[in-house]
Amino acid sequence: MPIEPELYAAFIFATALLILMPGPIVTLVIANALKHGTATGIRTVIGANSGSTVLITAGALGLSTVLAVAADIFEWIRWAGVAYLVYLGAREWRTALAAKPGTDEVLPPDEKPKGVFWHGFVIAITNPKTVFFFVAFFPQFIDPARPYAPQITLLCVTFMVLAFLLDGFYAVVAGRARNWLVGAKKARLRHGITGTLLIGTGIGLALARRAT
Repeated sequence: MPIEPELYAAFIFATALLILMPGPIVTLVIANALKHGTATGIRTVIGANSGSTVLITAGALGLSTVLAVAADIFEWIRWAGVAYLVYLGAREWRTALAAKPGTDEVLPPDEKPKGVFWHGFVIAITNPKTVFFFVAFFPQFIDPARPYAPQITLLCVTFMVLAFLLDGFYAVVAGRARNWLVGAKKARLRHGITGTLLIGTGIGLALARRAT
């Protein structure tokens, strides 16, 4: 094994806690799963993990400076994502307020809306502080007496697997909760929750760079 078992276990524990903490990715996954079903939530997870993979790989390869130079491009993409997420959230609230009491609702099977993969990807890729975080985080679990490449590869792969499983758990739970929120009154609640999560994700994305 390229890393000490005790150190690897500590990394898994710390990473799991990090991923489980609610943030823009988690809220977007839950919102999409509530709106369209578990499969859509999983596609959002795949998109977000793809974006995180790009950032983590860049950080591992020492390309943080390149990403910093591209910060202006990320800014434009980020603000476009913010505007779109807030728009989607406002549309959900409009649907919630327009729902007529006493009207029965039948949920369709999992839908396949376009763009959910890219929604997740944009949320992840437009937060360059992730790269700098991993530049500081990964070295805490690297043994300088062992080859660097196998260790960083194992840590990166482990992070992505845990992110997929844990974020996927949120998608499954939200997708099942969707089936419980059927009916006129519950439909209002479902649309309201989805709208709030989408707007919250947009606000979180808008404020993300202020923390760097």
